[in-house]
Amino acid sequence: MKFLLKIRMMDWLLIALALSVLIFFFYPQQLAVSLYKLNLIAMGGFGGYWLDRSLFPYARPDRFYPKDDEDERDIEGGGLLFDLDCQLQNDMLFAIAQIRRAVIVAAFMIAIGLGA
Repeated sequence: MKFLLKIRMMDWLLIALALSVLIFFFYPQQLAVSLYKLNLIAMGGFGGYWLDRSLFPYARPDRFYPKDDEDERDIEGGGLLFDLDCQLQNDMLFAIAQIRRAVIVAAFMIAIGLGA
């Protein structure tokens, strides 16, 4: 039981399930539509993520920081130390890549959700 409480966003999952049960009791004919829309949104998120990965294969957010075991190495692993300018540049590139991915995934989800 403790494992179930530690799952991320478990409270939102329980709310969604409770609302699905309410829809089933009050409007059972709409349950299939709700599940269909949920499926479209999930597919949109998945498709948007992979669209971002395929459009920007060398600008993924995780590429702008070294691995955990290589804290002071550069991106290519050549052993160079980060200076402050390089660290600030990597922070900015990381933020831009995260925002870019969020916008692409959100646009994909909205487009698929509205299109059907």
